[in-house]
Amino acid sequence: MGNILRSYAMTDKLEGELVVGDAKVALVVSRTNGSLTSHMQSAAESTWIQLGGDSQGLTIACVPGSLELAVTAKKLAESGDYDAIVCLGCVIRGDTDHFDHVCEQTAKGIREVGTNTGVPCIFGVITANNLDQALDRAGVKQGNAGREAMLAAVEMANLMQKVQQGT
Repeated sequence: MGNILRSYAMTDKLEGELVVGDAKVALVVSRTNGSLTSHMQSAAESTWIQLGGDSQGLTIACVPGSLELAVTAKKLAESGDYDAIVCLGCVIRGDTDHFDHVCEQTAKGIREVGTNTGVPCIFGVITANNLDQALDRAGVKQGNAGREAMLAAVEMANLMQKVQQGT
């Protein structure tokens, strides 16, 4: 047990910070449930600015629906121009299995972009059982999934730069 503690104490801790620096981030936004995703987009953009980012470092791509987030994120990540990708969408449960398929495939696609390209790809997709839940998570009543996703993107971009530099 002593060796484990001693080894841990000597290990460097890598952690991202909420500092934009020279990072470039792409924001991919679904137009489905656009009244909510536009609210999330605004919060993500505001967060970017609050963290020291400027318009030169942020690219915004709009897609028809949540299923199109991953393929667009993949192209952006493969370009080598971005340190992180934020995917924003909103899927609200209906009366069919469509919700389950869209949510599952969207999450899987976004995860695969990050793991396959090495570019952090942040899942900022609201998956809600009803409109009230979606409104809550989109920031109409509290919090904002767009803000949270941008915070995660900046932190991960910062961390990946540290990992790449070996510090």
